[in-house]
Amino acid sequence: MENTSFNFTRITKEKDLDVLMEEIGDARVVMLGEASHGTSEYYTWRTAISKRLIHDKGFNFVAVEGDWPECYAVNRLVKGYQNAENKIADVLQVYKRWPSWMWANWEVAALVEWLRDHNHMKNVQEKAGFYGLDVYSLWESLDQIVNYLERTDGQVAEAARTAINCFEPFNRDPQVYAQATAFVPTDCEKEVIEMLKRVQSHRIYSDDPENEFNTRQNAIVAVNAEKYYRAMVRGGGSSWNVRDSHMMETLERLLEFHGPESRAIVWEHNTHIGDARYTDMADDGMFNIGQLARERFGRDQVKLIGFGSYQGTVIAGKSWGAPMQKMDVPPAVEGSWEDMLHRISTDDKIILSKDLRDVPELQQRIGHRAIGVVYDPKFEAYGNYVPTLIPERYDAFIYFDETDAVHPLRMKSRGATEPDLYPWNY
Repeated sequence: MENTSFNFTRITKEKDLDVLMEEIGDARVVMLGEASHGTSEYYTWRTAISKRLIHDKGFNFVAVEGDWPECYAVNRLVKGYQNAENKIADVLQVYKRWPSWMWANWEVAALVEWLRDHNHMKNVQEKAGFYGLDVYSLWESLDQIVNYLERTDGQVAEAARTAINCFEPFNRDPQVYAQATAFVPTDCEKEVIEMLKRVQSHRIYSDDPENEFNTRQNAIVAVNAEKYYRAMVRGGGSSWNVRDSHMMETLERLLEFHGPESRAIVWEHNTHIGDARYTDMADDGMFNIGQLARERFGRDQVKLIGFGSYQGTVIAGKSWGAPMQKMDVPPAVEGSWEDMLHRISTDDKIILSKDLRDVPELQQRIGHRAIGVVYDPKFEAYGNYVPTLIPERYDAFIYFDETDAVHPLRMKSRGATEPDLYPWNY
């Protein structure tokens, strides 16, 4: 590994992204990863890339690893819809559930500000959007459906209230619901599916041109969230696959909604956007949105860009729901992908996968760092490295030798117990 070498482009300024823009070409979907959910450089450079894609190549929206209802509030702000929140710091307060720092941070605020300014003088069809792909927001989505439909259609609202009433005995706690349905052959699947059917058959009129899509998406989230929470108690990779299937389906619906020529930017953890077929996830029957997108649209239409670093600091929690902390990230373990990049040079750099396919050391799986929202540096070497065939998992990789923690907005998070039932926290 000492003699390993390959071409790369040093990255110090936005102009250095030109090589990446050329690699992206005319792709319809660009997925931008991260090796943690709490590193400032990942957010900052994903913003720089997204600005280029939107401004130079006409991409239509950014879709992130966040919940639909909260991200739709941001979407309303950046598009200037009537009665939308108009202060960025205020709208980001909607991210209250742990880990709130993922989207309630100053780096995201900078992206939101740019999107709002970019959209200001454009017509509705030309405005770039901001959406959430994730599946966790069961109760928030149900509440939004009821609140809206009570003003427009009492009969359809009744179907939503029936679904909510089914969940009420579980005190809005997904873990309690999941565990209860594991042992008792009763659940709320029928109620949420009936609600979805009623919502899908209902015509919604509003001065928000996306309100119909928003309401139906909330109903789909409720259906898939219910399925997800039941899958958690079965263990294995089933809940992961439910979640990434939902994110892929949401991405497809957004592309369809925005038209046949629409183009999407996705922000998610490397474990979601890096093709799972080239990691040990595939050994357990797991897939992810990066793999599904390549299969759906073709590799020439999907560009997967991973991010990583050698050392630095990160925001994370010591356990699920624990207070956020700024933690030290130690130097990458010897023999890992990040260690290799550090040994080649300490430059921050862009690496294209086409320049890696003749590197002997990379024609096999090697460890590749992955830090989740739960993290303890003392145990990093025992569970934070994903065996990866690097040249195939990504189309490009952006490496930083030393990174800093993201800058959260100060707020308390609602407790979140969902992922206690499974080992992944990405």
